[in-house]
Amino acid sequence: MDITLIVILVAVALIILYVIAIFNKLVTLKNRFKNAFAQIEVQLKRRYDLIPNLVETAKGYIKHERGTLEAVVEARNAAANMLSSAAADPGNAGAMKDLIGAEGKLAGALMNFNMVMEAYPDLKASQNMMQLSEELTSTENKVSFARQAFNDQVMAYNIYKQSFPPVFFTPMFGHAQDATLLEFEDSEAIQAAPKVSF
Repeated sequence: MDITLIVILVAVALIILYVIAIFNKLVTLKNRFKNAFAQIEVQLKRRYDLIPNLVETAKGYIKHERGTLEAVVEARNAAANMLSSAAADPGNAGAMKDLIGAEGKLAGALMNFNMVMEAYPDLKASQNMMQLSEELTSTENKVSFARQAFNDQVMAYNIYKQSFPPVFFTPMFGHAQDATLLEFEDSEAIQAAPKVSF
């Protein structure tokens, strides 16, 4: 009788410890992908801070392209707002979708800006514009690396919470919703150096 009770208590204690380990692992994985998103946030904010400088530099050269410049600024502001929403809850699929959409619009506006810039050789040759373009390209690369790290952490979180036996406990621990991957269009095409041929 006593041995049976001891075996039952040990089994219950092991189950409780295992459930605690599942909970702790979920918390750890969620915090890792939130931290990875914070790294994306830093780089996107840096990019958003560079864009007004880019527009200001271009204003002196592109006097007749006001609509293009305004579109870039509007898209930048919208993306910055969506970034704030996504940063508040990186696991929220809706916030991620909104950020992805805003980043797509910003990428399109920057693509149009680069196409307009091609018609202004003095602007392209400007030292300030070349420096800003280089900084923007560097920041885009950092965003890509940070996004990859974030997506890796999201995958680890989603895989763990969907595996057996954690899948039984995730809803009860508040981890029912999968985290969403952050997949922007590659902006390398936007920031690519112009081709020069002689």
